Amino acid sequence: MKIPEFQKSLTDWFDANKRDLPWRKTRDPYRIWVSESMLQQTQVNTVIPFYERFLEIFPDISSLAASSVESVLKQWEGLGYYGRVRNLHRAARIVFEQYQGKIPREYEAFRKLPGVGEYIAAAVTSIAYQFTVPVIDGNVKRVLSRLFELTQPVNDAGKKKIFQDAVEEIFDASQPGKFNESMMELGALICRPNQPDCGQCPVSKHCLACIDGKVNRFPKKTQKPAVPEYHIVVGVIYREDKVLITLRKSDGLLGGLWEFPGGKVNKGETTEAACLREVFEETGLTVEMGSFFKTVKHAYTHFKILMDVFLCRFVSGDIRLNSAVDFKWIRIAELGDFPFPGSNHKFMHELPMRLDNCL
Repeated sequence: MKIPEFQKSLTDWFDANKRDLPWRKTRDPYRIWVSESMLQQTQVNTVIPFYERFLEIFPDISSLAASSVESVLKQWEGLGYYGRVRNLHRAARIVFEQYQGKIPREYEAFRKLPGVGEYIAAAVTSIAYQFTVPVIDGNVKRVLSRLFELTQPVNDAGKKKIFQDAVEEIFDASQPGKFNESMMELGALICRPNQPDCGQCPVSKHCLACIDGKVNRFPKKTQKPAVPEYHIVVGVIYREDKVLITLRKSDGLLGGLWEFPGGKVNKGETTEAACLREVFEETGLTVEMGSFFKTVKHAYTHFKILMDVFLCRFVSGDIRLNSAVDFKWIRIAELGDFPFPGSNHKFMHELPMRLDNCL
C-alpha cells in the first residue's frame, strides 16, 4: 500500500462527501464531546435532535456542571444508555471545579475524566486539538479488517492491539482530526457491514479484501450468546388523583430515572401475584389489583424484558423503600416533568385515558 496516496484519497473523498452534521461545524471540545457521548451505540439520525436540544439547554460546560442530574437526565430521556450522560455530568463538574471550566488539552488528563474511554479521548482531542492519536470505533475496525484482511474478530476486546497497530500504519499525523473523521465516515457510508459500496470506495485499490474478492468475508466476529429475556411486572399505583413513582439509585442500569414500582416474576407465580408481591416488597404498600393494563416488550444491550403492567389501587401502608431511593405521589399531568426509562414511555402516554375511569 502507498500510504501517502491512501491518505490523500481518503481525506479528499471526505471533503467532497462528508455529511452535513451539526457537530462538524464546531471545534469546541465540549460540543464535540457531547456528540461523541451521544453517538456511542446510537445512530446519527437519532442523535441529531437530541444533540441540538441538549445544547440549547446546556450550551457550555459551566451550564451542564451547574445543573441537577435529574434535569440533565430529562434532556437525555429517550436516548438510552444513561450511564453516558451521568458520566458526562460528573465530568463536567470536575472540569468546572478542577480545571476552571476549561476541558484539559492533554490527552491523559482528559482520559481520566468519568466516562472518557480511549475512543472519546481520541475523538475529542484529535478533532478539537489536533492531538495525534487515532480513533478506533466499530466503523474503523470494519474498514481496517477489510483493508488488511484481518482475521481477528472485531468484537474481541483481547485483539485490540491488532487493530491499533493496523491503524497506526496508515494514520495521517499531519491532520489527525480529519483522518479520524474520514475513516469513521468511510465505514458509515461506504464500507458498511452489509452490501459495502466498493465501486464508490476511494481506497478500494488499497483494500486487500476488495482486491481478492473477499469483502463479504470480513470483518470476522465471534458468536454472541443468546440474549436472555426476563418477565417482569409493574404496578401503576393510584390514590385519589395521584400515582406513585419511585427513583432508582444514581448508579447502575437506568440510574437516576423515575419509574413505576415492580420487578421479576418468579417461576410458577402468576403475574397478578407477582405484582402484588413486588409492590409490597419495593414500597411497603398494600394495594388492590385493579386491571391488567398492557404488555410491553423492550430490549436493552444484553437482555430483553416482557413487562406486564397493572393498575393498582392503594389500600394501606406507609412507604418503606427497598431498592429505590426516593418516591413521589404525583398527578398524571406531571409525569412529563420527570425522566423515565424507555420501557415506561411505551405505556405512559395511554395512562390518562385509562386512569380517568379509576381516579
